[in-house]
Amino acid sequence: MSQTAASGQEPAFIEVGEGREARRIAVRARAGASPGLVWLGGFKSDMTGTKAIALDAWAAEHGRGCVRFDYSGHGESGGEFADGTIGRWLEESVAVFSQFCRGPQVVIGSSMGGWMALLLAREIAKRNNAGGGGRASLAGLVLIAPAPDFTEELMWKGFSPEIRAEIETKGVWLRPSEYGDGSPYPITRNLIEEGRNHLLLGSKIDVGCPVRILQGAQDPDVPWKHAFALVHRLPAEDVVLTMIQDGDHRLSRPQDIARIIAAVAEI
Repeated sequence: MSQTAASGQEPAFIEVGEGREARRIAVRARAGASPGLVWLGGFKSDMTGTKAIALDAWAAEHGRGCVRFDYSGHGESGGEFADGTIGRWLEESVAVFSQFCRGPQVVIGSSMGGWMALLLAREIAKRNNAGGGGRASLAGLVLIAPAPDFTEELMWKGFSPEIRAEIETKGVWLRPSEYGDGSPYPITRNLIEEGRNHLLLGSKIDVGCPVRILQGAQDPDVPWKHAFALVHRLPAEDVVLTMIQDGDHRLSRPQDIARIIAAVAEI
């Protein structure tokens, strides 16, 4: 069975943004009991990946709701990847959460999706504090190799002077990739500069719900020390970090999937 077939129904599409900024976002929403599951994927990944499909299957088996979508420039959604920014993808995440979720939700964020989940939690808190809380709330966060601030901490600060110069002068650098089809992908100056509007690790992060973090000690993309830096910024109560000694960045092996599902079920 292909991954597309395994993902079940055809996606629904919503428009996010206005005018020239409008993007057509693909969403798969499974109706079911609360707390529902919301999947936030990683940079250059989509909603038909191993972890997303496994979580959707678990939700179906247990009669739970599950919402997955592709950011613009990813998967089945419209738009160009090179036009993407953290703020743009956050806007899409907020729109999907607002339109498709009802009642308490467990938000599961992988890699960049971990940053998105934390930013989404902050947006939900802002709306609630302003008296404009929506029909959905946060029951908890499950973060898989979370990469908050990665555009700055894991990209820009690690780039060579030559790469930085190329981004600053040409506006883009094509980064080699070991994922997907292996073709290089664009890292734009706009991605780096706009990402600075959403940095979280410099101050306390109050998400207002339980947090479970799963991190591979052998992760070459998001070092385990990055997970520790995040934990220090979260409230002390009900935050659990699970270090998987032989785990890589993807955490897509059967035993990793089992740990992720156990964390979701615990919340």
